[in-house]
Amino acid sequence: MQEYIQKRVMEISNYIIESSATVRQTAGIFGVSKSTVHKDMTERLPLINEKVASRVRNILDNNKAERHLRGGEATKRKYQNQKEL
Repeated sequence: MQEYIQKRVMEISNYIIESSATVRQTAGIFGVSKSTVHKDMTERLPLINEKVASRVRNILDNNKAERHLRGGEATKRKYQNQKEL
């Protein structure tokens, strides 16, 4: 694995651990695709650091479990804003 990829993987993993950010939020911050973030965290990170990979996996699993709640809140806000207009 090339050094710049390892550096990116560690930077992204540290960001996710510190902020509990979603894959989409992280991709926006680092200017990469969601697919890149996902591949970095699920395939490359375990090869670099298994402990960090476990922590990141727990955060990503939690975000995935909660995503339907965030989506419902977004839809609720959308329709509330339309009523106000």
